[in-house]
Amino acid sequence: MAVATAISTPDTDARVAIGLSAQERQGVVDILNTLLADEMVLYQKTRNYHWNVRVLQFDQLHKFFEMQYDDLANMIDEVAERTRALGGFAVGTLEEFKELSRLAESPGEYPSAERMISNLLTDQESIIRSLRKDQETCMERFHDVGTNDFLVGLMERHEKMAWMLRAFVAA
Repeated sequence: MAVATAISTPDTDARVAIGLSAQERQGVVDILNTLLADEMVLYQKTRNYHWNVRVLQFDQLHKFFEMQYDDLANMIDEVAERTRALGGFAVGTLEEFKELSRLAESPGEYPSAERMISNLLTDQESIIRSLRKDQETCMERFHDVGTNDFLVGLMERHEKMAWMLRAFVAA
């Protein structure tokens, strides 16, 4: 698992007057950009598995992966928009995603369908654990109730996605 490092981004927009200091907003923007990187890595991994799955139940799993990456695409957009709403800039390059993400990739590997599901479940659970910590940090350290609520909502969505992946493993 990659360790997230800080990427130098411009300071948050000083004109944003929403009851949080520039330092508080920048702290939250940093959390959101790391989350954005995680979401992008998970999105791409899910899309890769959608393209490359090989199993007797191909159609069912192919469609399931598509449903998951569509949900992730919506979450990615929401995270980026939350970053901008706080006056920050959302990272948007593959290099930045690779540097910031806490998730690992496996280039050149095309695992079995069962391993694909297991890998996605592991990543979903990793994001859930990170969201639990991040929402607490947003609230306690940066006093950002709005982002705290936003992250709790994302966590619940990831919990549902993880549950669906677990159902495939148990079948």
